[in-house]
Amino acid sequence: MSGHSKWASIKHSKGKADKRRSKIFSKLSKEISVAAKLGDKDPDMNPRLRSAIQAARSANMPKDNIERAIDKSSANNETNFENLRYEGFGPDKIAVIVEALTDNKNRTASNVRTIFQKSGGNLGTQGSASHNFNQLGIIKIDKKEISDEKIFDLAIEAGADECISNDDFHEIQCGMSEIYNVKKKLEKIIVNFISTEIEWVPINNVEVGKDKVDGAIGFLETLEDDDDVQNVYSNINFRNN
Repeated sequence: MSGHSKWASIKHSKGKADKRRSKIFSKLSKEISVAAKLGDKDPDMNPRLRSAIQAARSANMPKDNIERAIDKSSANNETNFENLRYEGFGPDKIAVIVEALTDNKNRTASNVRTIFQKSGGNLGTQGSASHNFNQLGIIKIDKKEISDEKIFDLAIEAGADECISNDDFHEIQCGMSEIYNVKKKLEKIIVNFISTEIEWVPINNVEVGKDKVDGAIGFLETLEDDDDVQNVYSNINFRNN
């Protein structure tokens, strides 16, 4: 199991905890509002919005919250959010990519830099860590939706490059430009999706000793807990832990 998949599994299971629900809802609401503001407010006509709503439903976000987030895109025209990417190295030289959605890039940069420094890592320039990853289209589906055998056949027929079945969910990988074409074909059979995103998948993983795993996970979770941070990717290897 790759570091990418294991970290995704950890995030997926922890994401259901009540103590993190409010934080997750906040991030999902922001993504829904931005997606609705930048495109059509009809999810059928706006793939980014449709994916954001599906992710919100997978997190059991109430329908009223979703509708408020869409309405907010019209009411809050003065606030402009930027998509930003930060790259650096955390404890034990693990490569990290942080994606943020912020209305104040100075605040976000300062917060992210501080988290890296407190972990003993350092924030680098763009390109310093991303060469350790490939950017791929990643579609996640709960294992309750479909069996391992059926999703594999369906994914290949839809034009995906890879289908990995983890403990809790299926992960379908495809080229970035093909993600919504593949998703549209999957939607003929699958109704509920956990997420549909462009993700950074590590090329080579970095081994971290058992005694340092908790510290590394704590660092990654601290990054994710920042209000402006939407996604965190790392090449840490959990395979032997």
